[in-house]
Amino acid sequence: MFNAGDIVEIIVCEDDPRAGGKIGRVLDEVPPGLLTQGRWTVDRISIWIAPVLVHAHEIRKVE
Repeated sequence: MFNAGDIVEIIVCEDDPRAGGKIGRVLDEVPPGLLTQGRWTVDRISIWIAPVLVHAHEIRKVE
């Protein structure tokens, strides 16, 4: 489970392959629902990459 503000590493990203291997921050304050098809929103990846939607198995928390 992730929380808003968690720093995560994007392992792989179906939404934008350029985001794979990058670090970002989770935006969602509640668990994802039907609108995002169960995907988390991750932002602050890069100035060249817009926020992406990722499944929980595509990201991991960075300590």
